[in-house]
Amino acid sequence: MAVTNPFAHYQQNAVLNAGPGQLVLMLFNGILRFVKQADLALENGDLPRAHNALVRAQDIVSYLRETLNTDFKIGQDLDALYDYIYNRLVQANLKKEREMLAEVDRMVRELKEAWSQALKPRSAPEQEPAKREG
Repeated sequence: MAVTNPFAHYQQNAVLNAGPGQLVLMLFNGILRFVKQADLALENGDLPRAHNALVRAQDIVSYLRETLNTDFKIGQDLDALYDYIYNRLVQANLKKEREMLAEVDRMVRELKEAWSQALKPRSAPEQEPAKREG
């Protein structure tokens, strides 16, 4: 009998049951995780590990770009932003510069926060009680 990893099973279920907005947040979390791994690897001089983490972050950004609808201005703007982030990850990988990783981290955190705010349910504006004529 094969023993399964309960955490992997949980992650798989989380992805399968998430809506599109939640999936984007998960992808942002993945970028942040790999950027952090790369930063720690660079700090420790582990260049192969840093390279692998940065390639994984680049793959996620590429996926985000592929799924954009660029028929609308927001899609075009996001495409340009993702392109910039992707290029910074490539440059950080080539030059092994942690400052570029800090920049990417800040940008992705801001995107993640904006998505989080956009996904929050909006409450109906409070209305004044109707006045009774009498």
